[in-house]
Amino acid sequence: MADDPQDAVAEPGRMPVAATASAASPVGSASSDGSSTGRRRRTLHGGTSIWVALLWLGPALLLIIGVVVFPAVQLVRAAFSKYSITGLRLGDAGTTNFENVLNHSSLTTVLANTVVWVVVVVAVTVLISLAVAQFLAKDFFGRKVVRWAIIVPWAASLVITAKLFTMIYDYYYGTLNLILTTLHITSGPIDFLGDDRWTMASMILVGIFVSVPFTAYVFVAGLNAIPDDVYEAAKIDGARPWQIYWRITLPLLRPAMVVASVLNIIYVFNSFPIVYTLNDRNPGFLHDTTITFMYKLAFKSAEKDVGMSAAAGIFNVLLILIVVVIYLRTLKWQEQED
Repeated sequence: MADDPQDAVAEPGRMPVAATASAASPVGSASSDGSSTGRRRRTLHGGTSIWVALLWLGPALLLIIGVVVFPAVQLVRAAFSKYSITGLRLGDAGTTNFENVLNHSSLTTVLANTVVWVVVVVAVTVLISLAVAQFLAKDFFGRKVVRWAIIVPWAASLVITAKLFTMIYDYYYGTLNLILTTLHITSGPIDFLGDDRWTMASMILVGIFVSVPFTAYVFVAGLNAIPDDVYEAAKIDGARPWQIYWRITLPLLRPAMVVASVLNIIYVFNSFPIVYTLNDRNPGFLHDTTITFMYKLAFKSAEKDVGMSAAAGIFNVLLILIVVVIYLRTLKWQEQED
């Protein structure tokens, strides 16, 4: 006898239960897979959830906000504000502070000093560091000790180094004057930090002294990255040492030179301790760069104007950005020409 018709035939307008279940099953599976995939995308995008990433990045972000963003906002606010001689904010100043900086009588001298300071220190540092790097890249007895000794001037505090050179340059008791007079190179002591003819040169020497170690180490890393096969092929082709250095070493060392030059431009431009420590005895702005000019506007000049100092600080940031961009674009243009 046949089975009950209700088991085999569905009611009009309705699908069998089994068919309904089988038809609904893929949809439910797809929905489940879709929600699971969405959760995975939300929680596993990049390998971890966004909240875990923020948890790890949180301290760094807070540090950046506290050390970079907040001071930058306060600098801009101060540049557009008027302050009393004691540092109390008196209200908005508009663009008056910027106009006062641009119309300052010593601005031309300060800008000229900055150009000389940065260009000479960076250029001479790169040249000396190339020679030092070639020496440090060689394998010789005591190389590790020499490398440690060379890095000391860069690792030491700039204020300590500047104070040390202040004593070396001293007119009455300085070591340098003692050597020069003992060897009869000069007839008498030289006021290296008080004589306008010697002040900038004396500061430049210190700037080069503290910049060479870092630059030389960058070049050493660049030299070690050059394959030995390139040099061997050049020697087989009969290239001379100078040709190898000019046509192989320098071109392959260009990335390291770009990094070192850009970092040195920024470091030397912002080098406050050296310029201020060696030049603090001299009145006015005759030997100041834009960094010490900014400081003196707020604390050691007749103006004692925090607003002008903040405006000068904004000009400093814009100036260094423009210089770095021009330098990088010039290098890119030269590479395209090559």
